[in-house]
Order: sequence, then C-alpha cells, then structure tokens
Amino acid sequence: MTSINYINTQSKRKIYGIIGAIITLIVPFFLMLFNQDNHLETDQSLCPFKMLTGFPCAGCGITKSMVYLYQGNLQKSLYYHILGPFAILFCVVTITVLTTELITKKEYFNEYLYNKKLAYGLALFLISYHLIRIIYFIQNNSMDTILQQSIWR
Repeated sequence: MTSINYINTQSKRKIYGIIGAIITLIVPFFLMLFNQDNHLETDQSLCPFKMLTGFPCAGCGITKSMVYLYQGNLQKSLYYHILGPFAILFCVVTITVLTTELITKKEYFNEYLYNKKLAYGLALFLISYHLIRIIYFIQNNSMDTILQQSIWR
C-alpha cells in the first residue's frame, strides 16, 4: 500500500513540475503577444520586493528577458537577465525529462538534480551576479529614481 501511494505522489509531483514549466513558458509568451506598444520597459514591475524597496531582486528581469528572447532579441534578453535564456532551456528540458520519466517509469538525472556542489555553485553564481547588478543599479540610478520604481513614489 505504501509503495502505491509513493508512486502516485511521485507522479503527481512530476505532473505539477510539467505544469509549472509550461506556465513559466506561456506567461512571457502572452506578455510578448500583448506588448505591441513596448510598454514592457516602462510598466511597473510586479515583483513585491522591487515594489517595496525600488531595488531589483535576484529574479527581477527574467520574465522580460524571456519575452525579448521570444521576440528574437538576444542582446536585450541578456541585458534584462543573463539567466532568462537558460530559464527557457531549463523549462523545455524539465518538460521533456519529466514526461519521459512518467512514460518509462524510470528516473533520469537524479545525480545532477540532487547534487549539493552543483546547487552551491549555482547559488554562488546567482549571488555574485545579483551583487554586480545591484552595484550597477545603484551607480546608474539616483535615490529619487529608485523610489519612483517603488510604490512609495
């Protein structure tokens, strides 16, 4: 009985993962479709951290990056967030692997998904990249413009 519940739980997690990856790919696509007037660059960010502080969080810009990659503008995509193109690639790989795992009932890439060294390396990269972005952001914006990007205008 326990093994059946475990299999169902694992399958549900994989299905949720596939759904999450599809939603992650679809939201920027619809933003691209409805961004005919290029309001994406000037609209208020929906990031709660940026709305409160005016400073970008570590994930700020990934959606815009994905939108510009969908439009074929790699340079602008990398400008908004260097991990935007990798987020698209990660979602496509996730959908492929999880679907394959559901069909074959085998697990793939577990040694990479649960690798602490890889997780620490990615975390260190993201922290370093975010610190560089924050320094660049502070150098190029006055305190007034930073506050204008928050809800405290």
